[in-house]
Amino acid sequence: MSPEEWTYLVVLLISIPIGFLFKKAGPGLKRWGAAAVGLGLTLFTCGPHTLHSLVTILGTWALIQAQPCSCHALALAWTFSYLLFFRALSLLGLPTPTPFTNAVQLLLTLKLVSLASEVQDLHVAQRKEMASGFSKGPPLGLLPDVPSLMETLSYSYCYVGIMTGPFFRYRTYLDWLEQPFPGAVPSLRPLLRRAWPAPLFGLLFLLSSHLFPLEAVREDAFYARPLAARLFYMIPVFFAFRMRFYVAWIAAECGCIAAGFGAYPVAAKARAGGGPTLQCPPPSSPETAASVEYDYETIRNIDCYGTDFCVSVRDGMRHWNMTVQWWLAQYVYKSAPARSYVLRSAWTMLLSAYWHGLHPGYYLSFLTIPLCLAAEGQLESALRWRLGPRGQKAWDWVHWFLKMRAYDYMCMGFVLLSLRDTLRYWASVYFCVHVLALAALALGLALGRGGPGRRKSAAPAPSPASGKLREE
Repeated sequence: MSPEEWTYLVVLLISIPIGFLFKKAGPGLKRWGAAAVGLGLTLFTCGPHTLHSLVTILGTWALIQAQPCSCHALALAWTFSYLLFFRALSLLGLPTPTPFTNAVQLLLTLKLVSLASEVQDLHVAQRKEMASGFSKGPPLGLLPDVPSLMETLSYSYCYVGIMTGPFFRYRTYLDWLEQPFPGAVPSLRPLLRRAWPAPLFGLLFLLSSHLFPLEAVREDAFYARPLAARLFYMIPVFFAFRMRFYVAWIAAECGCIAAGFGAYPVAAKARAGGGPTLQCPPPSSPETAASVEYDYETIRNIDCYGTDFCVSVRDGMRHWNMTVQWWLAQYVYKSAPARSYVLRSAWTMLLSAYWHGLHPGYYLSFLTIPLCLAAEGQLESALRWRLGPRGQKAWDWVHWFLKMRAYDYMCMGFVLLSLRDTLRYWASVYFCVHVLALAALALGLALGRGGPGRRKSAAPAPSPASGKLREE
C-alpha cells in the first residue's frame, strides 16, 4: 500500500468513532462539529490547496444566489470547468494539488451540483405555489429554504464521505441534523453486519496485488509471455481493484452508520444517493422511534455480491459506486442530448471519464461501456428468446462470464491510465473485448429483434443480486 492509501484508510477508520460521538448530538453541534472535523482533515491532507475547494464553493453559492431558477446548469458548468483548470495547474506552472485535494474536489463537485439542483427545485415549487394561490404541502425531498453561505460551507466540509464518498444530497444532510430521537436509530449492529467482510477483502487485496503487481504490465518482459498468460493477468488486476474499493467503500459506509447518517425507515424505500422515495411521518416519541425498522440504503455505495455475480454489464454498473451512479443518472443521463439509451449512456460515460480525470485510460475504458451495452442488449433481444429454459440458463452463465471479462479488460485502461500503456496491453490481447462486442452487435442486428410477446416471455433471468444486501 502506498502512503496515500494508508492515509485514506486512517481517515476512514477515524470517522467511525467520530460518528458515534456525533450521533446523539444536537443539530448545531452536528452541523458545526462535523464541518470542523471535515475542514481539519482537508487542511491536514491538502494544506494550501484547500483554497480550490473554497473557491468552488463560493462560486457555486454566488450562482445560486444570482440565478436560483437556472442554477443547476450553471453550477454544473462552473464546477466542471473548474475541474479542468484544477487539472491543468501543472501545465500552467502552478503547484500541483495533492491526491487528497483531487478526492475532495471530486466529491465536492457532486455535492454542489446536487445542491444547486435542489435549490432550483425549491424555486420552481415556490413559483408554482404562488401561481396557483394555495399550498399542497412540501413535496418529498424538497428543501425548506435556500441554504445560507455558512450552511453551504458546513454541508460542503462535512467530514462524512469527504474524500471517498458516499455522495449524499443536502436534503439527506438536513435529515441527519434534524433526526428525531437519534438514540433510537440502530448503529452498532448494522455497522458490524456491514463491516465483517472488509478484513477478508483487505487480505485478498494485499495478496492479489502482491502476486500480480500492476507494474509488471508496464515492463517489456510482460509482452514476451504467452497470450493465455497476458489474457489471464487482467483477471487478478481487476480482482485487486475491486477488493481495494470494497474495503474503502465499506469503511466509508460504516462511518455513516456509526453517526446514524442516512438512516431512514425501511418503509421509505430509500435509494442509494437519492434518499427516500415514499413519505414517512417522523416518530412522535422515543418508543415509537425504537419500534421503527431502519436501513442505510441512502448511503449504500457498493453491492459486492451484485458487482461480482450480476449477469449483465448494465447491472454491474448499478451495483458499483451506487451513490455516484444515482448522481450520474439524475443529473447527466436524464439531460443527455440524445434519446437513444446507448447514446445517452455514451454521453454519461464521457462526462464520468472527465469527472475522474484527464488520463486517456479513463476515456478508453468508459467509452467501451456503451459498445458493450449495445452489444449485449442487441444480442439479448435477438437471440435469447429463441432458447428454451435450459438454454436461457446456460446463456445467463455465459453472459455473466463475458461481463466479468469485459470489466477485466476495461479495468486495465482505468489503472494503466496512459494511452500508450492501455493500447499496448489491449493490442497484446488483440482488442478481444472490442472485437467480441462488435461481433455480438453485428450478429444481433443480423438476427433482428424478437416479437414483443416472445421477448417478454423470455425476459432475462433476474440477477441473483437484485434484492437487498445478499452478502449478509
